Amino acid sequence: MAKHSKSIPQRGQRVADQIQRDLSELISFELKDPRVGMITLTEVQLTPDYAHAKVYFTLLKDSPEAVRDTLAGLNKASGFLRNLLGKRLHIHTLPQLHFIHDTSTMRGMAMSALIDQAMATTRPAEEANADEDADSE
Repeated sequence: MAKHSKSIPQRGQRVADQIQRDLSELISFELKDPRVGMITLTEVQLTPDYAHAKVYFTLLKDSPEAVRDTLAGLNKASGFLRNLLGKRLHIHTLPQLHFIHDTSTMRGMAMSALIDQAMATTRPAEEANADEDADSE
């Protein structure tokens, strides 16, 4: 019994990965909603009982209206996608799909820009100090 309980989290991760792969294909090739453009599924998190799945997605164009329209389209199509997913996956409980916009890429790009900006302001000061040291020698 102890061995089985250790393997459950690993199985949950494998099921979540399979759901992510299948949903990516289904959204790309089967979903005809014009509100849903090119999206990238970044992660799927399953509850331990497989009743709910949080599906995180990003957009190429992260404007608020594009995110709102895409989210509305995905939520409207969640039953359709769940039905198609049920034909591909053979698990006892098929999860309800909850779509969430993933803002981690936007935050990462903003942090990278801040780092670049900080590096750009410190480089002239470092170069000036290096020039002063070279002149004094």
